[in-house]
Amino acid sequence: MLAHTPRLGEENVGLDMALDRVLARDVTAARDLPPFACSAMDGYALAPGPAGRTLTVIGESRAGTPADRSPKDGEAIRISTGAVVPAGPTAVIRQEDVDALGSEIRTRAASFAGDNIRQAGQDQQLGATMLRSGTPVGAVALGAAVDAGAAGVFVARRPRVAVLCTGNELRAPGEPLGPGQIHNSNALMLAALATQCGASAEPAVRLRDDLATIESALGPALARSDVVVLSGGVSVGPHDHVKSALAELGVAEVFWGVALKPGKPTWFGTLDRKLVFGLPGNPVSALVTFTLFAAPALAALQGVDAPHRIGSEATLGISVLRNRDREQALPVRLEHRHGCTIALPNGDRRSHLLGSLLMADALALIPRGDGELETGTSVPLVALPN
Repeated sequence: MLAHTPRLGEENVGLDMALDRVLARDVTAARDLPPFACSAMDGYALAPGPAGRTLTVIGESRAGTPADRSPKDGEAIRISTGAVVPAGPTAVIRQEDVDALGSEIRTRAASFAGDNIRQAGQDQQLGATMLRSGTPVGAVALGAAVDAGAAGVFVARRPRVAVLCTGNELRAPGEPLGPGQIHNSNALMLAALATQCGASAEPAVRLRDDLATIESALGPALARSDVVVLSGGVSVGPHDHVKSALAELGVAEVFWGVALKPGKPTWFGTLDRKLVFGLPGNPVSALVTFTLFAAPALAALQGVDAPHRIGSEATLGISVLRNRDREQALPVRLEHRHGCTIALPNGDRRSHLLGSLLMADALALIPRGDGELETGTSVPLVALPN
């Protein structure tokens, strides 16, 4: 799937608009940091020397307001944290290491060259790489970009995502239900998942199980989107029309069917540089397959490797019955005991019950095979979206 996933273009945005975007170019330092020698403590700037000296205080250097003169032998400058160290002194003594005597101070500790001074360029030097392309922009990255001297950054364009949910039985949230009808939980969930992955997701569209209806909605969705996510209609029933509609529109199938429980009928295809995911209609299956397939693709479109596994592995807290033919993605909650991470199945595991995911921390991947995977076996983990 990732081999068919292109990288989107980039755009320049101000730092106030960069949160949760993905960097498309490195951010390099436009200046030294700090740009001048500054004090790491509140105290006094002076020449190195022993304890017991009496010095005359001739001025003050404040953050943003440097002293207007430099001290000579027998003199000192009062200085604040972050303030410019005046020319001449090569040490700062902490204010708690002196006795204040009016316009004089007496030192109670020796001072050595470089004490409590952050030299120019100590934290970063002009031209140094501060943030690398592919980095998601969080709060700390924003602060680092400001320190680097940037006012804006180049970020990947947000993937445009269309979500289409098929099913005659689906009704809008809160709408009264008739016989055989259910509320369309996948619509809001899948659009929200795409948004959490950095995409720009439009409100989901509900479609009847009708080939012409699906085709008429798919065409415009493909035209305006980078990624189309369909829910339902990809299995082998007489009313599953999604694959036929995609074929009529020229979408090339890459695969249909994965050895996964839940999620066996998952479909993936492409049209030019556009990606199409056909996910099962059952809500848990839809979330699992979005997590394992669509989320990494959305990350790759933005030039970042998906943070796929949240830990190398965890230890099963109870035995799990394996499936002979399919790997299982098992929702688990994680507990930490005696330095070990323990994975415990979370609630009912049937593929139509989202309750099994409400308190889950991850998906544990259970390999196919006969019999049980015993308690204490190590299994890999995959992160779940919030």
